[in-house]
Amino acid sequence: MKFVLAPDSFKESMTAKEVCQAMEKGIRKVLPDAEIISVPMADGGEGTTDSLIDATSGHKVTVTVTGPLGKPVQAYYGILGDQQTAIIEMAQASGLSYVAKKDRIPSTIKKTSTFGTGELINDALKHNVKRIIIGLGGSSTNDGGSGMAQAIGVKFFDKNNQEITEKLGGGNLNKIANIDLSHINPQIKDTEFLLASDVTNPLTGKNGASAVFGPQKGADEKTVQELDESLCHYAQIIQKTIDRDIAHIPGSGAAGGLGAGLLAFTNAQIHPGVKLIAHETKLEEKIKDADYVFTGEGGTDFQTKFGKTPFGVAQIAQKYDIPVISLAGYLGKGIDQLYDAGFTAIFGILAKAENITQALADGPQNVTRTTENIVRLIVKKLR
Repeated sequence: MKFVLAPDSFKESMTAKEVCQAMEKGIRKVLPDAEIISVPMADGGEGTTDSLIDATSGHKVTVTVTGPLGKPVQAYYGILGDQQTAIIEMAQASGLSYVAKKDRIPSTIKKTSTFGTGELINDALKHNVKRIIIGLGGSSTNDGGSGMAQAIGVKFFDKNNQEITEKLGGGNLNKIANIDLSHINPQIKDTEFLLASDVTNPLTGKNGASAVFGPQKGADEKTVQELDESLCHYAQIIQKTIDRDIAHIPGSGAAGGLGAGLLAFTNAQIHPGVKLIAHETKLEEKIKDADYVFTGEGGTDFQTKFGKTPFGVAQIAQKYDIPVISLAGYLGKGIDQLYDAGFTAIFGILAKAENITQALADGPQNVTRTTENIVRLIVKKLR
C-alpha cells in the first residue's frame, strides 16, 4: 500500500518535514512495510524554504542582512538539490516578526524596507543559480519593493535629480521623480524569478497592499490613505520608466507591494504558492499512483479552499480519484465546503482539552496517534 504524505507545517508546533515524520510513524505502527513517500509542502509563506530544502535535499545559506528597520539581522535562504534554484522567503529578511507589537504603529510602517530581501537576492546570485523562487508572505513592509530594488542596484532620484540614498520605505516613495536601471546587478536579467503568493491583491486601491494589509502592520486610516497615494505615485514613475502598469496586476500588492517591485525590476512571474511548490517537488508525479494521500495544516476552516496547502494537494489527488485525509490542530467553520473539493475526511488531532502551549508541544504525538487510528480503520475496512 502506497501513502503520499504532503502536509504543510503546523505553525509554532512542527515543520512540514516533522509532520511527515509523525505521520509515517503512525502508519508504520500498523503497516511496517508500507510504501511511504514524504513531500513536505508549503504555500509560499512561512516554512516554504525549509519544505523545498527538505523535499529536494538542498541546503541552507545563512547571511547577515539589513532588517526592515535598518538593523542587521540573520536570515537564511535555500539552494535546492538541483544547485540551480534558490528559494527565498522575504519574511526572513523583511518580516513582521522583526517589528515588536508595540512598534507596529504608523511611523514604523512608513519606514520599513525590503532592502534586506534584495541583499538575499544578491547573495543567492553569487551561487550562479538560474532561478530564484521568492515566497511573498509575512512582510512588515509597504514599500512596493523599493528597498529591494535599491539593494539590487536600482537608483532613485528626487525632483532635483539628487539620488535618494536613504533606504526607501512606504512613507517616502512620493520623493521619487526618476529611476535609473543601468546599475542593476547584471545577473538579474539572466535569472528567472518565480513569485509564490497566496494572495491576488493589486498594488493600489481598496483591495491594495495598503488598504488590506497595512492595518495589521500598524497603519491607521489616515496612514493607509497616505501609503496608497505613495504607492500610486511610485507606480506612475515605474510606468513612465519601463512602460508597464504594475499597479493593477493581481498579486502585485503581495508582501507590501514587493510583488510589484519584482515585477518591475526583474523578469518575475507570480504563481499561486501551493501550485508552484507542488511543481517544484513533483508532487503530482508522486501522487498519481498512491493509494492514500495524507495532508494537513495547523488550522483548517473555510479559508483553506483559498489556496492553502491541503487544498492544493487535494486538487491534485482528486484528478486521480485518490482518497485525501487531512489533519489539523484545530477545525474551524466551513470545513464542510472542502468535501466537494477533493477531501475525503478531515480530522482534528487533539486528544484532550489543553492550553495552546501544551497543544503545540504535543503536536507530533497527536499527529502520530491520529494517523495510526485512521490507518487502522483503513486496514480493517480492506480485510
